[in-house]
Amino acid sequence: MDTILYLLFAAVYAAMLAWGLVLFRRDKHRGLQYLLLLVTAGLLWDNGLIGAGRWIGEGPMLESLSLSRFWLHAFLTPLLALVSYGLIRQAGSSWARKPAARWGAWLFTAALIVLELVTETLSVRLKPLHEYGVLRYVPIEQSGPPLMVILILIPLFTAGVVLWRRLRSPWLFIGTLLMLAGSAIPLPLDSSAATNLFELLLIVSLWISVYQVKRAR
Repeated sequence: MDTILYLLFAAVYAAMLAWGLVLFRRDKHRGLQYLLLLVTAGLLWDNGLIGAGRWIGEGPMLESLSLSRFWLHAFLTPLLALVSYGLIRQAGSSWARKPAARWGAWLFTAALIVLELVTETLSVRLKPLHEYGVLRYVPIEQSGPPLMVILILIPLFTAGVVLWRRLRSPWLFIGTLLMLAGSAIPLPLDSSAATNLFELLLIVSLWISVYQVKRAR
């Protein structure tokens, strides 16, 4: 069952990526919010690889491919801070146009990348895990959500509040809230795909927000 779910998630990410490219091409005022294209592509790879793991088979090839998932996560997920800043700026927030806000967004993003590399990625060691019909490689030492994932919610919530107030669009706020709930509350489900579902809902809410910001200009 989980194999179908991961492949379905990958298909939705592919659709989101295609839609994002259309928005990018038609937007005359492109901003940092379109870094969401890179994040979406990374999650497409992530879910597609997990879904295909049982057919690739356990071994060095799948382990090496799986390692790329963690490196992409370290470099791409922090870009959501810049995506959030881009949405706030494009929504017309005056403080977001100040140089201090722009530099703050870039420095915060860089700090998140370094934090994830130092605390998670550089030392990660993987082991195969057969679970719910899926074969994937996971860290040998697993803990709760990485600190980087928790911190990235700050700019996402900020953007969600700004878009709700300025554009009457609650989608990003709701998507971020669901992501927080999905990370904090263990669900009694016989599935490993629940967290990925909440990630998907967040990305969908971000693309809806990109579209609404584009329409509002």
